[in-house]
Amino acid sequence: MIHSFVGELGHLMIIIAFVSAILSAIAYRFTATETDIEEKLRWKKLARATFYIHGISIFTTVCTLFFMIFNHYYEYHYVWSHSSNNLPAYYIVSSFWEGQEGSFLVWTFWHVLIALFLIKKSGEWEFNVMFIIAAVQAFLVSMVLGITIFGSKIGSSPFILLRDAIEAPVFSSNPNFIPEDGTGLNPLLQNIWMVIHPPTLFMGFALTLVPFAFVIAALIQRDYQGWIKASMGWVITAISVLGIGIMMGAYWAYETLNFGGYWNWDPVENAVYVPWLILVSGLHLMVIQHKSFAALKSAMGLILGAFILILYSTFLTRSGVLGEASVHSFTDLGLSGQLLLYLVFFSAIAFVLFVYRMKDMPSDKKEASAYSSEFWIFIGATILALMSFQVIVPTSYPAFNALLSNIGIASNLAPPADAVEFYTKFQLWFAVGLALVSGTAQFFFWKRIDKKNVFTILTTPYIITLVITATLILMGNVHQPTYIILLTASIFSLVANLIVIIQFTKLKISISGGAVTHIGIALMLIGILSSSGFEEIISLNISGKIYNSEFPEEMNKENVLLFRGHPKRMGQYHLTYKGPRYTSKEIPGYFNKESVKQLANDPYRAVVVEDIVKDGKTLAEVGDEIQIYNENVYYEIEYVSDQGKSFSLFPRVQDNEAMGPIPSPDIKSFWNKDMYTHITNLAVSDDEIEWSKQDPLKMSLGDTVFLNDYVVVFDGVKPLEKAPGYVIKEGDVALQANLRVLLGANNSIDLKPSYILTQVKRMGIDGLVNDWEAGLLPSINRELGLRLTLQEILPKENAFIFSAETAQKDWVIMKAVEKPFISILWIGTILLGIGTGIAATRRFKEHKKSSTKKTTDTSKKEELTV
Repeated sequence: MIHSFVGELGHLMIIIAFVSAILSAIAYRFTATETDIEEKLRWKKLARATFYIHGISIFTTVCTLFFMIFNHYYEYHYVWSHSSNNLPAYYIVSSFWEGQEGSFLVWTFWHVLIALFLIKKSGEWEFNVMFIIAAVQAFLVSMVLGITIFGSKIGSSPFILLRDAIEAPVFSSNPNFIPEDGTGLNPLLQNIWMVIHPPTLFMGFALTLVPFAFVIAALIQRDYQGWIKASMGWVITAISVLGIGIMMGAYWAYETLNFGGYWNWDPVENAVYVPWLILVSGLHLMVIQHKSFAALKSAMGLILGAFILILYSTFLTRSGVLGEASVHSFTDLGLSGQLLLYLVFFSAIAFVLFVYRMKDMPSDKKEASAYSSEFWIFIGATILALMSFQVIVPTSYPAFNALLSNIGIASNLAPPADAVEFYTKFQLWFAVGLALVSGTAQFFFWKRIDKKNVFTILTTPYIITLVITATLILMGNVHQPTYIILLTASIFSLVANLIVIIQFTKLKISISGGAVTHIGIALMLIGILSSSGFEEIISLNISGKIYNSEFPEEMNKENVLLFRGHPKRMGQYHLTYKGPRYTSKEIPGYFNKESVKQLANDPYRAVVVEDIVKDGKTLAEVGDEIQIYNENVYYEIEYVSDQGKSFSLFPRVQDNEAMGPIPSPDIKSFWNKDMYTHITNLAVSDDEIEWSKQDPLKMSLGDTVFLNDYVVVFDGVKPLEKAPGYVIKEGDVALQANLRVLLGANNSIDLKPSYILTQVKRMGIDGLVNDWEAGLLPSINRELGLRLTLQEILPKENAFIFSAETAQKDWVIMKAVEKPFISILWIGTILLGIGTGIAATRRFKEHKKSSTKKTTDTSKKEELTV
């Protein structure tokens, strides 16, 4: 049965949200311009009421779509495209924002929550600020409208029925056909960080709108000073949330993608990184505004630019313009025209209004002294702007090519062939300058410095920096000049900001937000330097042989081949590939994949063919049916150090019909390093393996044979009590043989082929007759490359006939990398979040205090007038 009501409800709510956003924007504009008090109040009530309706509609839409996904309403295209029956509950949340429509809804949802707070707290700024926010909401909601007007499609609705979205023969014969399962979530998104990273990032996107709206409001109202205090808390919050969201994405890439790092200078990564840099640059120029108007125009321009760049990154990601240039980009759903209109509309508003008001803006003609904090803050802001410019221009080459081709000009500007090398060699030197300035500027900000005392004040941090850096260079054996310079600059920033906290803020946390943030950035630079500059590949191929001539040279050199069950030395470890593993919601942890056999009629369930035992406890017995996550196969790699300490890693390979096998790493974290491991190649699967048949083996109790380089001993047979997928009945003859494969050093593996003889009734000449039917259950071991089957029982000879088949032993090719002190990067990220959180709290309190004082002063003035 098609659940039509929920889809119609969701679509209706989107239409109401769109219309109410437009009405709210119009009402807020009239509220801002109306001079009559009573009329102003009426417009204000209408503006708020329509926005509340808008908020309720967005909330209802979000709940409706999530309800449909959670309940697997596969008659809807969005649900069918992004979820499946076997998807764990916590990943169903990720299905919501995997597609464009869901991600736009998340974005609008955050705008609503932020706007509700602004309505209550922004005071006199509400009208013009909310006018911009409501207008933005109208554009965003239009992206999910999914209606056609005058032949033009506006938006792509998540509530379209599958039969209306795709053409398939089944819908001709059965219009109400509903698939039994969906296509599932992108395997790369099946990670816990994808549950929290996208909504955090979209919250960061949403927060950049607030300072943008304040600047537009300031330009409209010609209030070139008041917007600073009113919006600074929001700017810092946006920096904090967006920065944390970006680093969550970096950690997701580190845990999920197998390129061996956390930042690959992907175009979409760049497109989010750049607005963050611009926002940070704008914040620092806003700080200058407290003392002078020297950077007013630059500050306002940067804040406006940050939001415009967010819209630009959205266009790059979702218009399809990047094509194959980014692994993050969405396919074009026909929204590129709308996205471009969205970008151009608000860019034009910002640019025209900014240029129009420039002549009215106050300025400070006095140049800043090199001994002033304004000078050093401006230098830092300039470096941040240059960093962003160096990244955004090459990233935009595909967009430039598309733009020029649309006007008939051929352009083939190509992004850097080696993006990591290209961007890193520039960004590294910018980072050096930023670290030096972030340390130096703090002293000028907190203490009055001139020619007489500059060296006295800065000598101490310089000496401490040189001592610490020299020690680290000797201990870490650092030789490369660029690394030494970056390390020195980072240590200086760390030392300088620690001194500021101890000496100038007197450990008062509430005013130490900036210093804590700078310490976080310094630690991030040190973590990036240590983990990327000094990583060590320990899976080196020292055999002198290449694995495959078709493999890249790097893969043949930097990967190690492991046969299952055969330890191999690698650095200070002995590695053993233990075999493939599955997971199940019914069984904790990992279990042997070969302990179960997937059911033919249900790929998400399997029958147990060998008892699953953990820590002496039987979790599943032969014949039991259990749920499995069949897409994900984990390969257990056991590490045993020279000190005897051991641990296992479980790198994953996901088998996806659309994308093929997708490897993901597993990581073991120590206090001083991470052991990063991923699979690069595998032996063929069980279904594809070619078995070589041997001559039949006639064996009696105690006989031995030689198979695939192993001695095999026949220990006899015993009655079989359970068989997977079969109920042994009374009267059946069920036996299980035990053949012991000797591995040496008192170690062996048992193979247990089974033979079931059961009575069946067959139609003979004289009617139904009793007959016997044999069921053969072979025993397979990929580690040994053996498959043994009990073919026949010879009771008179007290012997058994076995068939033996051999194949190549199971193996994996894997890469292991040690990343020293990468934890410093993540600690720095946490401190960045803490520092910006402290600073934002302080700025919100200051604004609240000044607003309260202003209200009190206004009340007193009115009383005196009366």
